[in-house]
Amino acid sequence: MGGASVTQVAQRHEVTRQQIYAWRSELKRKGLWSPDAGALFLPVGVTPVAEVPVASAPPPVSWIELRLAKGRMLRFESGIGDRDLTRLIRAVDGA
Repeated sequence: MGGASVTQVAQRHEVTRQQIYAWRSELKRKGLWSPDAGALFLPVGVTPVAEVPVASAPPPVSWIELRLAKGRMLRFESGIGDRDLTRLIRAVDGA
């Protein structure tokens, strides 16, 4: 860059000298490096990405086991409603 040393260019663009040499080596390996064309640094703009709200994880499920008459057992989620639980117990008890 206009007679600047690799160190000066690296400092100006907040990269290491090793990064510049690695980029140059990679360009040579890919056949994209032309020493006659000269190197040119272009400014890069970084636009912040809007944060996407992350859905909260559902609460962990707790299981309850209820032993009924005649050796029957019900296993159900702790969040079951009273009405549903009553129906379930009656259905199993009546079977």
